[in-house]
Amino acid sequence: MNAPFEFTISATHQRARAGIFHTPHGPIQTPIFAPVGTQATVKSLTPAQLDELGATLVLANTYHLYLRPGEALIDRLGGLHTFMQWPRPILTDSGGFQVFSLAGTRKIDEDGVTFKSHIDGSFHRLTPESSVAIQEALGADIIMAFDECAPPDDRAYNERALARTHAWAERCRLAHQRRDQALFGIVQGGVFADLRAQSAAYIASLGFPGNAIGGLSVGETKAEMHAMLETVDAILPQEKPRYLMGVGSPADLVNGVLRGVDIFDCVLPTRLARHHAAITRTGRLNLVNAIHQDDPRPILESCGCYTCQHFSRAYLRHLILAKEMLAATLLTIHNIHTLLQLMGDLRQSILEGTLEPFAAQFFADQEQTS
Repeated sequence: MNAPFEFTISATHQRARAGIFHTPHGPIQTPIFAPVGTQATVKSLTPAQLDELGATLVLANTYHLYLRPGEALIDRLGGLHTFMQWPRPILTDSGGFQVFSLAGTRKIDEDGVTFKSHIDGSFHRLTPESSVAIQEALGADIIMAFDECAPPDDRAYNERALARTHAWAERCRLAHQRRDQALFGIVQGGVFADLRAQSAAYIASLGFPGNAIGGLSVGETKAEMHAMLETVDAILPQEKPRYLMGVGSPADLVNGVLRGVDIFDCVLPTRLARHHAAITRTGRLNLVNAIHQDDPRPILESCGCYTCQHFSRAYLRHLILAKEMLAATLLTIHNIHTLLQLMGDLRQSILEGTLEPFAAQFFADQEQTS
């Protein structure tokens, strides 16, 4: 393993781990949630606000940045860290999930994918080699191998996609040149335990400094997700970080940590904020509802975020109805704070040996409000 990317585990509880993943732009204390900055920005927040919230890892999107403004421009301007003025670690995905989501406008072959831009209709091609080259130009600390994300319950499709994903992972590994970036492999296999086990074993054999788990939270049941996480947990190397892609509800974070996951990302906190919803550990609060019209209380009395410390539900509802941009900012601050605070509490409970009662209380509180 490359020295800049050492992963040290400080404490464990059954499958759960509290660790530190060292990167050139600073350490990442795990378990950790990474806010998503698709276009090199976490929607509605400044980098300073993200820093005040305690975010230590941000995800940026290879597909979108490749199409606009282009990785060459970002590279010329100093890479993503300088371009978006974020001094802490950055993770980029491979572009695979976005490309494979373009149903009807892309063509897959053994070498790569040809697809149509959602911006102007122009045609483009991504291969394992070009995906790695784009991510190397973007300059993130953690980059992803190019993979194929298949429908979770289509076995024949998953078998074909798995063969491609494994071949592409090896090609990405050979193409990867920058030693100051950690290339993660991605485990696929849908909801089929034997395919997941096969994929975890193969990806582990390639010796990546970290491993991602893709193709979950894409339509399968929660029970199926949990079963797949338990399958790969038993196979992936314990001494390397695991990244569950695209998962971010409070319950999913707790369930993922309990099953050995270290890193999470999701658009959920920013997307819900733009749709007027506040995240709490026990559910969501829709601030547009008339019940909040003259409510002087904050979103949550016990919350220490800037929004809850300064503003009422009535004010937030007013901003929403007036279509003021500040509504999205204040709700995003609260939502990201909620998830980061939960991850911090999970980490602390692992370090203190109290994860079991913490998780039990978390799920009991959820049941009481469901």
